[in-house]
Amino acid sequence: MEHVSVDLWAANLQVAPESLQSWLASVELRLQQAAAREAHLLVMPEFCCAQWLSFAPVDLPADQQLGWLAQTAVIALDSMRRMVEETGVALLPGTFPVAFPSVDAPEGYLNQAWFLTPGGGMQVQNKLSLTPLEANGASGVTIAGTGINLFEWNGLRCVIAICLDAEYTALWSKLGELNLDLVIIPAKTDMITGYNRVFSCARARAIELQTAVCCVGAVGAPLTPWQEDTGVGGASVYLPCDVSVALDGMHAALPPQTAAHGTDLVLQAAAIPVGQCRRIRAGAAEAEVRPGLWSGDHLTVEGNAA
Repeated sequence: MEHVSVDLWAANLQVAPESLQSWLASVELRLQQAAAREAHLLVMPEFCCAQWLSFAPVDLPADQQLGWLAQTAVIALDSMRRMVEETGVALLPGTFPVAFPSVDAPEGYLNQAWFLTPGGGMQVQNKLSLTPLEANGASGVTIAGTGINLFEWNGLRCVIAICLDAEYTALWSKLGELNLDLVIIPAKTDMITGYNRVFSCARARAIELQTAVCCVGAVGAPLTPWQEDTGVGGASVYLPCDVSVALDGMHAALPPQTAAHGTDLVLQAAAIPVGQCRRIRAGAAEAEVRPGLWSGDHLTVEGNAA
């Protein structure tokens, strides 16, 4: 594949669907719109399923929210698979809590992204690094994943990095060895500082790995008055800073959005030049800087403070 077109939906978590059916209908509409534009993939933000809390049982205790969301996600999966099959557009519908009981956490959950493809394919990626709220949240304990899922889609080598995972060079040093065509980052950040950390790191990773990085973050938080809501989201597609693909490393972007904006926008990122990025990585294209994995293992720390 030379080019891939991706729709990135910076979903507003303040949206309060009346039922799972109405939420699924909104996803189906976005998939149909993506298909009409000949997009290959629709990506939604991390924990977009938090919108479901608007129709959760009124008396649902806080410590049972993750369990209820996990059960509801199982119900939603078949419908989403059907939509993907009917529209021919792949879907990453954000992330979901998935039950993962263990001795230490008998009611533990993974924060898991699903990548659904026409033909019934499904890839999963668990969030690897957790915020303190996830690890010790009142709604349940989230368990960190331990593996990187490298998968092929339409001939592209792909990985998913979930929100905070984008910030750690230890992960990206491993990803740099995988000759990746596409990195997808679903995110949800509570403030503009978190947005800037995740999106700035995503931009740097596109340069470091010389590949396309798609990042999308949720706007706002569910069940929160917009005046008190500090959640910031948006969407961007980053590329290597190279004369043959993008002078500034930007392919497409939405500016950061807050709940006060009332937005619920889709970034239409058409014709992302994954083929040219691949040639740059391989040294088969004219480029300003030749690619090459670089390791600091041979370096020593010198100076009086060493």
